[in-house]
Amino acid sequence: MNFHPESPLLQRIVDDLAERGWSRQDVFLPAELTAALAVECRVRAVSGQLEAAAVGRGEGQAVREGIRGDRIQWLEGGQSESCDVYLAIMDALRQALNQGLYLGLEDFESHFALYPPGAFYQKHLDRFRDDDRRTVSAVLYLNEDWQPGQGGALRMYLSDGEECDVPPLGGTLVVFLSADFPHEVLPATRERLSLTGWFRRRGNGPV
Repeated sequence: MNFHPESPLLQRIVDDLAERGWSRQDVFLPAELTAALAVECRVRAVSGQLEAAAVGRGEGQAVREGIRGDRIQWLEGGQSESCDVYLAIMDALRQALNQGLYLGLEDFESHFALYPPGAFYQKHLDRFRDDDRRTVSAVLYLNEDWQPGQGGALRMYLSDGEECDVPPLGGTLVVFLSADFPHEVLPATRERLSLTGWFRRRGNGPV
């Protein structure tokens, strides 16, 4: 799989961010890679590697399921072939964003997220008040055969006051400027799997 910064798909994302600050690509990855990443997420869940996600930072960090109900595990290189391929693709996107938008993105961090049925994440921004490194958010969905009545949409609050609901269909990638778009995850009637990540620049916040 040969993703490079000049590929038309990555350039569409760059153009979308330049024009409106966010991008939705309904078929970002081949079905085989999306399925392999979903299997990897479920294997980690069954083996107890996913942990309840917290909100806040530092001493204020805490698990608050009334705000956020997903279970997560961070990706690191060398953990699995499918994850390494995904991280390589996202690094090509990082380079494309830097070349097209001069964002100075230095790295990409990402975690698996599994929302049990009924779980949600209340409206929030991805950039912390005391750390401005997160610049571009990226969410890849891993759910096969998602049906309209199953819920689980990503609800984005756009700059023009409109709302946009993105269903978590497997292979769909949503990319947006982290500081500009409040969003929430609506509850679903089945497990909801994703890879959530952030392109980060050198910032003024604490390391």
